[in-house]
Amino acid sequence: MWEFVFLFFLIAAIVVLFALSIKIVRPTQRGLVERLGKYHHYAGQGIHFLIPFVDAIVRINITEQMVDAQQQEVITKDNLNAKVDAQIYFKVQDSEEGVKRSQYKVNSYQIQIVSLARTTLRNIIGQLSFEEVNSMRDKLNQELAKALDKETATWGISVVRSELKEIQPPQDVQETMNKVLIAKNSKIAAIDFATAKETEADGFKRAAIRQAEGSAKAIELNAEAQKRAEILKAEGEARAIELVNKAADQYFKGNAVDLKKLETLQSTLKDNSKIIVSSDMPIMELISKIAAVKENKKKTK
Repeated sequence: MWEFVFLFFLIAAIVVLFALSIKIVRPTQRGLVERLGKYHHYAGQGIHFLIPFVDAIVRINITEQMVDAQQQEVITKDNLNAKVDAQIYFKVQDSEEGVKRSQYKVNSYQIQIVSLARTTLRNIIGQLSFEEVNSMRDKLNQELAKALDKETATWGISVVRSELKEIQPPQDVQETMNKVLIAKNSKIAAIDFATAKETEADGFKRAAIRQAEGSAKAIELNAEAQKRAEILKAEGEARAIELVNKAADQYFKGNAVDLKKLETLQSTLKDNSKIIVSSDMPIMELISKIAAVKENKKKTK
């Protein structure tokens, strides 16, 4: 009976010890294995088997982290007490040496980074005027991150970037700046309004010019059209005269007598003279008779 109880507890103890010996390191972590309080080996991500109650593992986060440097008053070069706040982004170096340094070279690197950032920020801003501080945020961020990265390199820490979260001047300076900003914005608005009015007037002017040019062009086109119409009319009349002359020359050349007879016929018909002719009388004979009648009338008168 006692043998079964002893065997049960022995198996249970073995299972518990085996479970205690299994340690898992996540992909976002790295481990330092210590044996009896002394560094033994480096543990990457995955499963690790340790000796229970002999080995211990310290897990370190290697992802990017952020600490707030907290708001503080900083005296600028022009003796203004500006309130400044900053955020620092950093991460533990992903290497055995970097992870070891973050644990064995510095005590609580998060607290140390905050203290170092506050001191470095005071030193940098103290060399600048408030106007320079307010207008050179990007440069200040770069200088702060560079200085912190240099100081924390021995801790196995890499500073990724820093961000000035707030730069607040004294109350009286803030009020003055607000007034200056309002005046500046009013000036810009007035300039924009004047520019808009000038643009509007210029648009009206251009429209009037275009309208006048269009009217002048229309008058010019109308005159040109009338001119062309008169030219075409004159050309048509000249062409008609030319055709008449050509016809006269073609059909009555050498027939002056016949032409004279035709003119007489025209004059006679105009005076409503009546002549009786047969239907088969030749045209030239008809013309001769008409001419004779015309001549007799003249003699009678």
